[in-house]
Amino acid sequence: MNQSPERQPVQGLPMRYLLVFWLLVMSTIAFLDRTNISIAGVQIAKEFKIDNSRLGWVFSAFLVGYAGFQIPGGVILRRFGPRRVLSFCVILWGVFTVLTAMVPPAAPGALIMIILVRMALGASSAVMYPSSNQFIERWFPRHERGRASGIVFGGVGLGSALAPPVLTAIILAYDWHVAFWFCAVVGLLAAAVWFLVARDKPEQHPWVSASERAMIIAGRGDAAMISADVVAAKKKSGSPWVKIFTSKEVLALSGSYFTFGYIGWVFFSWFYIYLAQVRGLSLKTSAVYSIFPFVAMTLGSLIGGVASDWLAHHVSPRVGRCYLPAFSLFLTGILLAIGSTVQSAVTATALLACAAGALYLSQSSFWSVTADFAGEHSSVVSGTMNMACQIGGAVTSSLTPMIAAQFGWQASFLTATVLAVLGAAAWLLVNPKARLAA
Repeated sequence: MNQSPERQPVQGLPMRYLLVFWLLVMSTIAFLDRTNISIAGVQIAKEFKIDNSRLGWVFSAFLVGYAGFQIPGGVILRRFGPRRVLSFCVILWGVFTVLTAMVPPAAPGALIMIILVRMALGASSAVMYPSSNQFIERWFPRHERGRASGIVFGGVGLGSALAPPVLTAIILAYDWHVAFWFCAVVGLLAAAVWFLVARDKPEQHPWVSASERAMIIAGRGDAAMISADVVAAKKKSGSPWVKIFTSKEVLALSGSYFTFGYIGWVFFSWFYIYLAQVRGLSLKTSAVYSIFPFVAMTLGSLIGGVASDWLAHHVSPRVGRCYLPAFSLFLTGILLAIGSTVQSAVTATALLACAAGALYLSQSSFWSVTADFAGEHSSVVSGTMNMACQIGGAVTSSLTPMIAAQFGWQASFLTATVLAVLGAAAWLLVNPKARLAA
């Protein structure tokens, strides 16, 4: 007897959640590849004979490449889909991770070489979250997009939490070069699974049941646009660039996400070194303490995604999609200000970890709103927004040590506090019911 092609591989677990959980895995690996440079930062600085300011250039190089490829990546994603584009780019970022470890420190222009490699790594990594947003827009009904985004971005904290203990253990047992090879190999394996199992749309996947497919199509709000000819025509029409760059929602979201990126990359690029150099902790103790902000980020992403959907459905879309992230960013600013001033390393770590968790309560709202707002153009619009985030990250990677050198580390955290408040205010300008007309 022939088996039905619509049989689900795991009884009772919808295919859309199997795939979004694999995006969580890939998101985790992505942040192993991003934060490995900060874990190895002390060793790299010694080998390349550079100070914290020049190490900040290396950190920022990734984010410059990452930010610069957000919009082109979004355009490519809209044309070729997240399955092929993400698979190819994960392979590329594995290659550039290995090349980072292969730059000879004694070579002429070694610092320029490693900066260029990190920029290329950033460019190849740029499609990770626009890919997930394009996938979620096609695979999830609107009322589930907050939790789906929360699951994907749980990998940010999970990967960053795993990086200190796992990579520090590899560095201590071998050296930092081996840790980078490890990250690359894990990424290649994840890319192979994604390419084999994923599809760009539920309509294309043989394991999606008829009931799940019908529910997704009805829930994403485009049941009238199921004609292949209509879809093809929309792809050829290009993106409404003027409307995107003049939209109040896009501008406000991008401004707020700039502040989000600035604050987030204080943790990704400098927190491990801050604990070691400012709080006086040993390498192993810093590795343990630096886990806590990233555990909090994971919890914040998951809780924030569920809370955003629940509040949007049971209270109002403005409360769930806008007021929640505004409150989250404001709370982040308060916790950063207090945490940076306390004397105890344990108390400071706890408060700053809570700040990181509060920050990530807002994460899914950024991506849910852009998916709802942009529809077919979600990869382009979310890429535009994410470009602002990565510019914020690039600024903090270089600016944070400069502020700390001139005015002290408290001033660096207070700068982030001011930006958190501004980011919260920007959410008050966003209308969660606004839609981008192509």
